[in-house]
Amino acid sequence: MDAWTERSRQYTLTDPASGFAISFAGMMFEDSDLKELEPLFQRAVREMARIEAGEIKNPDEKRKVTHFSDRIGYPRSPLFAQVEDFAAKVRRGEIAGPAGKPFDAVVVNGIGGSALGPQLMQFAANGPYWNELPREKRNGNLKIYFLDNTDSAEFADLLEVMEPERTLHLVISKSGGTQETKNNMIAMEDFYAAKGLDFARCAVAITMKGSQLDGHARDAKWLQVFEMAESIGGRTSETSIVGHVPAALTGVDFAKFLAGACDMDVWTRNSDYRSNPAFLLSAMWFLAGKGKGDRNMVIVPYSDRLILMSRYLQQLVMESLGKELDLDGKVVHQGINVFGNKGGTDAHAFIQQLNDGRDDFFVTFIEVLKDWKRISISGTTAMGDYLHGFLEGLSAALRSKGRQIISIKLPELTVYQLGQLIALYERAVAVYAEFININAFHQPGVQAYKLAAKSVLALAAKLDDQLAALSGSSGSAAEFAAKIGEPEQSVLIGGLLDKKALNGNGIERKFNAAAKAWIYSVK
Repeated sequence: MDAWTERSRQYTLTDPASGFAISFAGMMFEDSDLKELEPLFQRAVREMARIEAGEIKNPDEKRKVTHFSDRIGYPRSPLFAQVEDFAAKVRRGEIAGPAGKPFDAVVVNGIGGSALGPQLMQFAANGPYWNELPREKRNGNLKIYFLDNTDSAEFADLLEVMEPERTLHLVISKSGGTQETKNNMIAMEDFYAAKGLDFARCAVAITMKGSQLDGHARDAKWLQVFEMAESIGGRTSETSIVGHVPAALTGVDFAKFLAGACDMDVWTRNSDYRSNPAFLLSAMWFLAGKGKGDRNMVIVPYSDRLILMSRYLQQLVMESLGKELDLDGKVVHQGINVFGNKGGTDAHAFIQQLNDGRDDFFVTFIEVLKDWKRISISGTTAMGDYLHGFLEGLSAALRSKGRQIISIKLPELTVYQLGQLIALYERAVAVYAEFININAFHQPGVQAYKLAAKSVLALAAKLDDQLAALSGSSGSAAEFAAKIGEPEQSVLIGGLLDKKALNGNGIERKFNAAAKAWIYSVK
């Protein structure tokens, strides 16, 4: 037996029941490296047990972390049945739009995990052209669109294809006050009001009990309000109500998805790290990056339907692990960069650098073995065989250059397999966080940017208040900053004036080449 075959046999874990397999043979480590990590593995076993026992594991926010445990009983819960019943009534037209017409589409209004998880699910389960299918081919299930930013272009693009009377609006915000989601909700309410339609007749909320959104939706008598658990963060919410409602409305078997996640949870609860794929996956990240994230994580799924996997993992991994302080308050600046593309497109994109450029990464290939459709190209060679050949060729080429590789093989792409994949990474992130002694379940950096944005918006309000008194005046951004009593904010004032000048808000601007600056005039 050659060395590569033996190493692959030794460091490949396979679940015989599902066929899910993951190989670490292409990573640079030895058994002795794993043995040195045994104290960290022991800590991870202990702390993961504490998570699932319901102890406080988000100490900064004094919250439990329940996405692992809640999904066990969720399929048998009254809430699960309520969601399925709601979707069935929508599908049958028993719950209809404001003009009595059956719903034909749903708009998911959420940001971060509230959108990324459902987007990943839809691409994987229903494919990118789901919305192009006629209603019959969708079996009466809804088309799905996403508002996941406070960008007017996205909103305007949606209005071009949306039938207001036949569109259900699902507003997802755990806190109920997420500004991006709130902006889209307000704009959509105004749009419906201008058309003389009752937005409440086509609106559904997913939020925490007692939140701002909860109160607003109940006061306005929206169709439905589904409660979201405080103990589940957005980036780990796909196996909860957040993922369930969009899935049910588009015909996805969410119970099978949860079965895959729960089966992976059973596998990754194993205290023997040698046979636990999440523990070994975390160990590979730790060893490759020297415990400091010194290597980038490159995600390359060889499946078009998994193209959003790298974006999904960007949030899960980077928001969870990118922390300034550890649990002891020590400055550590931890994190792992994540980026990716799809195979074999990647071979004509960034693989040139991976093969010949900086050796500062490790690649995770995700392959789906069963072709979605068997399309013959020449003789017995099918399109999928070429894709497999490209993967294996690239893997061999990278290994020959000493580049590090993890390989995941799914027998086929089903919602069950997607559940396994998501649960594996959720567990690996939690375990890695224990390795490096950080809180994976809060996001202080996100809160910091929100606070900074509020100060900019407050400055914008002050500028608006004083512009009327400055009618007819002209000057640079620095001069206007001085006029409103904010001389140190000339750069921000300039940005605000630029926006106003290009959006018809009573400001004109001309570029002064000599001063290398815009000169603004108030009409």
